Amino acid sequence: MSHHNLDTLDKKILRLIAEDARIPFLEVARACNVSGAAIHQRIQKLTNTGVLKGSQFVIDPEKIGYETCAYVGLYLKDPETFDHVVEALKKIPEVVECHYTTGGYDLFIKLYAKNNHHLLNIIHDKLQPLGLARSETIVAFNAVIDRQLPISEVPADEFFGEEED
Repeated sequence: MSHHNLDTLDKKILRLIAEDARIPFLEVARACNVSGAAIHQRIQKLTNTGVLKGSQFVIDPEKIGYETCAYVGLYLKDPETFDHVVEALKKIPEVVECHYTTGGYDLFIKLYAKNNHHLLNIIHDKLQPLGLARSETIVAFNAVIDRQLPISEVPADEFFGEEED
């Protein structure tokens, strides 16, 4: 995994756009006391190096009828089927995250369901046929912390990588 050197300007830009992805580049430029072109170039560099993965609107699942959030640990009958199972999970729209993890689970997923009955159907009809030995489900009542990693809290010396010319 590659780390990238972030200077003070990069960090300030990241803090501003993390707070509001719709902030105009000109407003970022004013806050950073540089030109709009400089901000555009920095954003492009941060995107090209993979530091920024894009911007998006965040939809509140509950507001569109998905009242149940669950985390499911998957135990595969045959761990060699990882790639097949991950590809199948990508086709299940309710699955919003999938992680390879340490510990007992082969895979750990996050999903949203309309209600507990819908959750049961997802587990029974969509997950079990993937070749699971078993699964463990944890229903989340409420996310009390849900945020981006704060840029100000990441010390500059934790970023390693190639220096710019």
